[in-house]
Amino acid sequence: MSYIEDFTLLKERFDHSEKKIDIPELETEILNIPFESEHCNILPGEPSYECREHHKFFPPTHPPEDSKLHESIQKLINVNDSSVKENKYFSFPVLRKAGCGRSKKAIILFHGLNEKAWDKYLPWAQKLMEKTGKTIIMFPIAFHMNRAPAEWSNPRAMRKVVEEKKKLFPRTLKSSIANAAINTRLHFDPLRFMWSGLQSYYDVIQLVNSVRNGEYSFIEPDAKIDMFAYSIGSFLAEILLMADTSGFFKDSKLFNFCGGPVLTRTSPVSKYILDSETNVSVLTFFIDYLEEEIRKDERLKHYFDNGHMEGEVFRSMIDYRKKKEFREDKFRKLSKRMFALGLKKDEVIPPFEIINTLKGEKRNIPIKVKVMDLDYDYDHVIPFPTNWNIEKEVDKAFNKVFKIASKFLK
Repeated sequence: MSYIEDFTLLKERFDHSEKKIDIPELETEILNIPFESEHCNILPGEPSYECREHHKFFPPTHPPEDSKLHESIQKLINVNDSSVKENKYFSFPVLRKAGCGRSKKAIILFHGLNEKAWDKYLPWAQKLMEKTGKTIIMFPIAFHMNRAPAEWSNPRAMRKVVEEKKKLFPRTLKSSIANAAINTRLHFDPLRFMWSGLQSYYDVIQLVNSVRNGEYSFIEPDAKIDMFAYSIGSFLAEILLMADTSGFFKDSKLFNFCGGPVLTRTSPVSKYILDSETNVSVLTFFIDYLEEEIRKDERLKHYFDNGHMEGEVFRSMIDYRKKKEFREDKFRKLSKRMFALGLKKDEVIPPFEIINTLKGEKRNIPIKVKVMDLDYDYDHVIPFPTNWNIEKEVDKAFNKVFKIASKFLK
């Protein structure tokens, strides 16, 4: 079957509400595994905070308030993130060969920013499973996929948000109902990116710890776990490898597809990701104000300065100029276990920025980075269009990309 045929079939069959989905045409089954995040209490919205590891207590943090903002915008800003049930209780899909027992090898697949459905990733997971023989764990980042309230994807509600935000910022580009929720939440409070990112990190550690404790029947407790990461998912995967205080990923490999650079060297302006004003707000905050915030906020300082390796690594992946030696030393030690593939016409994650970060300022870090071009119109969000008119070209490109990825991860 071609890429488009696989995409169509998997999209039609996939359902988050089903515990098990059989797809005999592909000799595949998908399991939806329930998960309860133990780390929501790190997010904004708690009456107080405790770092259990160091027995430290911190005062609450409050979202910014502005009585001049429209109700639709204020409603999104005032969400107590720690109380969002969808972000705490959710399921993650596991794709594997039909009828297989406990897997001895697995790949965690991480998605991109502002994703709401697994549709485009299902054939990616299918191809990785076919080529490597490994079980694919598709794990959602905090407030993405099925971890966000349905209202954030409600066209009518989000259209009002778009209209009101354009009144405040009339020069905004790439604003849409698809990115309205994330734009509003990050524009007025960029620190949400750090806290939800840290929760995502801890959730993955919780996932792997549960595997090691034998809590999942689909995978062996001592299974080798690698990672395939796309876009912002690469940011998370790199931090998992670079910090790895648990030692869970000491032998793991990571394949980055259209991902890898530090945050401030990305350009995520797209109607599917961030609008132009939100992008400026987020980048300005992290480039110009983050250090000041860390100095005056004791909880930020604890997690991102001198208390936690994962926070220190996270901070090193924000701005290319900051903590460069620390970051490049980490990548140098991981060089044999990483591979990155960028696309020539990708404007969101430019290939030269992948090279700048992963190969280092002096280009002396031996991480493999490959740049490809595809024989059709594509972009970062849709590298493999489901257009029947170019079915053969897309199929060729898709197979080439995943042949490279599978060879490295196998």
